[in-house]
Amino acid sequence: MALDGELEGISVVSLEQAVAAPYCGMLLADAGARVIKVERPEGDFARGYDKGAEGQSAIFAWLNRGKEALCLNLKDAKDFAVLIEMITRSDILLSNLAPGAMDRLGLNGAVLRKKTPGLIICRISGYGESGPAAQKKAYDFLVQAETGICAVTGSPEAPARVGISVTDISTGLTAFSAILRALIQRGRTGQGVDLSISMFDVMADWMNMPLLAHRYMGGAPDRMGLKHSFIAPYGAFVCADDQQVLLAIQSDREFSIFCDQVLGQPELAKDPKFADNPARYAKREELDAIVTQCFSQFSANSVVARLDAAGIANATLNSVADLSAHPCLKNSAASFGAAEITMAALPIPSAQAAVKMVPTLDQHGDAIRREFAPQHSKVKKDEL
Repeated sequence: MALDGELEGISVVSLEQAVAAPYCGMLLADAGARVIKVERPEGDFARGYDKGAEGQSAIFAWLNRGKEALCLNLKDAKDFAVLIEMITRSDILLSNLAPGAMDRLGLNGAVLRKKTPGLIICRISGYGESGPAAQKKAYDFLVQAETGICAVTGSPEAPARVGISVTDISTGLTAFSAILRALIQRGRTGQGVDLSISMFDVMADWMNMPLLAHRYMGGAPDRMGLKHSFIAPYGAFVCADDQQVLLAIQSDREFSIFCDQVLGQPELAKDPKFADNPARYAKREELDAIVTQCFSQFSANSVVARLDAAGIANATLNSVADLSAHPCLKNSAASFGAAEITMAALPIPSAQAAVKMVPTLDQHGDAIRREFAPQHSKVKKDEL
């Protein structure tokens, strides 16, 4: 038994752009929901992120596979009427437009649920819909900086951003989980709900470890690069072939095994300087030198084999090219026009693993307009 179209019959209208809402919409589509991606006439600007898929964006393909695409000019009365007809016949309205855009359009729960009481509305913003930064534009990197992620990421010499769009992806995941909760609640009550997901709030929650250290443990951890702020031995060590192996010792028992079976120096575990983690951390430079001296005699593959045999947690410091060829990597395929793209598969597989289609600009526009042709050509915000 596997997950298989569990959201079949659920329809989603998504006024989305960039990454956060599209990632959420992609997860909904993968679970079987019908997701109609509504774009401005010139299209989601993410279509221009790259040209890797035979002239179209491979990143866009990752975020938008399995959806239908429709372009609407929401300043045009006929197009706006189509949108309203779609929403009133849907289960979920998802959006991550610019601050205030949905309210200016009159697309809020108090108005829309007059006709569609079960409608679930999920709005993704940078800093929430009220408060001092509600109107501030937000992008992944900027929220990383604002929430302190960059302050705990990087080397001791300089802060850094996380090298992927961690804010956008985590916000999309949070929105997805909130929508699933809302669907369960609607199943009990018959009523929809307004969900407001702030990128800042999501990242602040993820920052709780350093935040709690700041508040209750004497200060936030320093930037440590590939080292740890209070565990030793922990970090990357260079081997004879100049490859790096990462090591993480979590307990005194592991350290004893490591000294005996990997370093070949069982007496180190009994040395008072290294008897427990606080002692090892205090003497971490001396201990790191001992580990480096041992690892420098062997290739990275040999070191990994010894660590694996001893049951010691380790990893190699891989490049993206290494990941692409990694034996653990599971891939999935998407078709985007004439291009077929392989990408890392979602971690929760669906029973039907067919190649997903990525919509070209306004690919389903004519069919969707016919399906949702409104009874009246004009719909005003105050007549919703």
